[in-house]
Amino acid sequence: MSTTMTQPDTTTEAANTAPCILIADTFSAHGIQDLQTAGCQVVSDPSLSGASLTAAVETHDPDAIIVRSTRVPAEVFQVANRLGLVIRAGAGYDTIDVSAASALGIPVANCPGMNATAVAELTWGLILSCDRRIPDQCADLRQGTWAKKAYAKASGLKGRTLGVIGLGRIGREVIARAHAFEMPVVAWSRSLTDDEAASLGVTRCASPAEVASQADIVSLHVAATPDTKHLADASFFAAMKDGATLINTTRGSVVDETAMANAITEKGIRAGLDVYESEPGAGDTTFATPLASMPGVYGTHHVGASTSQAQEAIAGEAVRVLRTWLTTGEAPNCVNRASTTPASEMLTIRHLNRPGVLAHVFETLGRSGHNVEEMENVIYQGGEAAVARIQIGGVLTADQRNAIESHEHVLGATVSPITHS
Repeated sequence: MSTTMTQPDTTTEAANTAPCILIADTFSAHGIQDLQTAGCQVVSDPSLSGASLTAAVETHDPDAIIVRSTRVPAEVFQVANRLGLVIRAGAGYDTIDVSAASALGIPVANCPGMNATAVAELTWGLILSCDRRIPDQCADLRQGTWAKKAYAKASGLKGRTLGVIGLGRIGREVIARAHAFEMPVVAWSRSLTDDEAASLGVTRCASPAEVASQADIVSLHVAATPDTKHLADASFFAAMKDGATLINTTRGSVVDETAMANAITEKGIRAGLDVYESEPGAGDTTFATPLASMPGVYGTHHVGASTSQAQEAIAGEAVRVLRTWLTTGEAPNCVNRASTTPASEMLTIRHLNRPGVLAHVFETLGRSGHNVEEMENVIYQGGEAAVARIQIGGVLTADQRNAIESHEHVLGATVSPITHS
């Protein structure tokens, strides 16, 4: 196990007060240097996983953890004391126990879009491999077999229809390259409108199944969520054209691999895969899937984002997220902040910027049984006055509002109902 520790200062005091960042994966050397420059103590150990990651968290008690493929299970959060942020150096975050983090008020942030070009490039590599059988040709050539006649049959891409499911940054990069191949594109996303489809130069479909039925090649680019698990199921493959191609560079859980294997056998479906339902974790070196030996299946090793360009961009974004969090307390790209709260009223308080004002407000709310769900306190120019906006549960009575206004430094208090959509 190789561990690299870097500290921003050699003094004991600086080492004790510097934020400790645990990087449990491979990470850009420039990114590590940027963290050190920002005043962080960096512990970098790409070999960490499972029990060794938990032990490292116990040992180093980090303020933040950065991972790429390494899983962060509930046990990590249970042993952490100072941990205040987990950053996934990539877009997906299904390898992190977000529920465990949320239960302890620990934000989880990701780095969306930084690897979009890299994944789109691999997507097209797989599309071309499926059409021209490039891996098979390479394997035969290495074995001394010249099979020009067998490989001189390919459909070609120009004029064939590409179907894109999921229109995040990766999906859009794939579409941009489809236009260069002169391919018509049909697409589906929950948020896609006709106007946006027109601006992208695609035809909007009403469902993933409609994309499957119209496209010669279908490329998946949705996030891994409970809603997208086995999005490509038996009914999806039944809707695909005979001999069509499926590309998956998102997450293995999106495809029902049993249904896909049946479609390969029964309908001649081809597949280009970078991800698998039961793919190995970090550090594993063996993996067996029946799909690998099926005709027309071309696979890579979950390397969609693994280009130098993408990793430098991701590292830069991870450092930006961390520095923002260290300086402001806010975590950009936070994926587990609640979209709604149980709050029923917004209490707005104009007050002089003096010690004890908000303590008085919170004491009054506490005595009356009102929970503070969310709040912000905005200071205005000159620093004399501020406005606190406090989302509370329950209904504030006139007497309770008067009690808040009784403080000499409270300039006024208003209450308005919160409507949840």
